[in-house]
Amino acid sequence: MIAADNLQKTTGETNGETKFDLLTYLKERQKLCEAALDEAVPMRYPDKIYEAMRYSLLAGGKRLRPVLCLATCEMTGGTIELAMPTACAVEMVHTMSLIHDDLPAMDNDDYRRGKLTNHKVYGEDIAILAGDGLLAYAFEYIAVNTKNVPCEQVLQVIAHLGRASGAAGLVGGQVVDLESEGKLDTNEETLTYIHNHKTAALLESSVVCGGILAGASSEDLLLLSRYSQNIGLAFQIVDDILDVTSTQEQLGKTAGKDLRAQKVTYPSIWGIEESKNKAQQLISNACAELAPFGEKAQPLIAIAEFITSRDR
Repeated sequence: MIAADNLQKTTGETNGETKFDLLTYLKERQKLCEAALDEAVPMRYPDKIYEAMRYSLLAGGKRLRPVLCLATCEMTGGTIELAMPTACAVEMVHTMSLIHDDLPAMDNDDYRRGKLTNHKVYGEDIAILAGDGLLAYAFEYIAVNTKNVPCEQVLQVIAHLGRASGAAGLVGGQVVDLESEGKLDTNEETLTYIHNHKTAALLESSVVCGGILAGASSEDLLLLSRYSQNIGLAFQIVDDILDVTSTQEQLGKTAGKDLRAQKVTYPSIWGIEESKNKAQQLISNACAELAPFGEKAQPLIAIAEFITSRDR
């Protein structure tokens, strides 16, 4: 869940004006998402695979991606009900990527969100299959459960999320990330490619798909794409910083693993302070893209600003 002490910049009063209450907003949206995810993947036979899928899917976390999907749909004229199946699907894909990323063949991590990783509980074989199950089910869930949205828009959402999930998105980013381990001469261009695909692609899909479901114009979808690409890269820069500056208890996962894996990161190229500056500039750029949406953009602006203030 979101730590309350990190939200002070985006809630309360400033200069006599009441600012957007991000803490309350996130708590409400996270509660909705948790209930929807729980309902989306009920226990059934064979018990072990559904238990493993639910173990990671319901392990908590910020739920940033589904919340962004809901917020964008609302901002562009849609509703929570229109977007919730896609919001759940995005979180299923994200959870798959975490399960697989933690495997010994990948990052070999023992903890995720403060709990033992999936393969540590269920074994590598079931963990792989749990990730596969979530990935396949994500697209089925969108197709079956999205209501009152034209079929063409549902197809666009499925195609967009499929691209973000595959070799053109997070899978491709993970491949280049693995290939870059131990290569301390990895340049900034390659590092940005990794994170634009491994991290930003799914964040972008969360946002853009919310707009597609609401029937946003192509011009607005372009603004949403640029917004989400900026926050996606900023999110990863902050992740790189936290890997250096935080403890396992703070992160809920192993700290310092990038250094041990001899991965080039933004702090290793720019240093901590310059990395923070770069992340903040990306957030400023992201928020500028939302100017045409006026007051309706407050949730997305507040979430963007939260990204650079978080500590996990």
